[in-house]
Amino acid sequence: MQHPAPLRASNTILPRRDIDTGVSTAGRDRVDQLRPVDRDLFDRLRQQQVGTVTVVTAMARNSRSACLGGLGATPRAGFTTTSFTTVSLDPPRVSFSHDTAAPSAPVLDRAEHVAVHLLAANQTEAATVFATPGIDPFAAYPYWEAGPFGLPLLTGVLGRLLCRVVHRIPVGDHTLVVAEPLALSVGVDGDPLLHRPGGYVTAAPAIG
Repeated sequence: MQHPAPLRASNTILPRRDIDTGVSTAGRDRVDQLRPVDRDLFDRLRQQQVGTVTVVTAMARNSRSACLGGLGATPRAGFTTTSFTTVSLDPPRVSFSHDTAAPSAPVLDRAEHVAVHLLAANQTEAATVFATPGIDPFAAYPYWEAGPFGLPLLTGVLGRLLCRVVHRIPVGDHTLVVAEPLALSVGVDGDPLLHRPGGYVTAAPAIG
């Protein structure tokens, strides 16, 4: 079987068919014309998304520093993400992704359990601290306590999920983690913290 030739990146604009009329729109000056994907274009489109902000914390199952990249390495880690989502209701499964080059990656790669925290609208400090590289977020952010499996648990959140890691899937420069919720807690009432281009917001933009 002959496979079609791969798309090559160029400035060529791919023609599309108008959904209503069936007329080709090749050559028209339209903002919605299809183009080959490049890194900058993909990243610009990705940043148009509004995402619920969560903090994931983890504890490595082997706390020896040699297993975590060297002397002084900490067996715990936490990071801010908008990639958290529900994968399945029956059985319950959730997922998130993390950067394989991030300082937290050695801990995430060895963690058997993780805690996912849904941040409230007033928790921009937590989101900022756990997104800042080069610091110990647990020293910079005091509102947490030790939980099951040694996991750091943030307080004042909308909700928490205690999960067991069941799958790790390498995907480009990230690892997709699929986890099984074991326990959960509903926290404070309020709106979720969201992130959109330009920073954190407390409500989704109006549609229409």
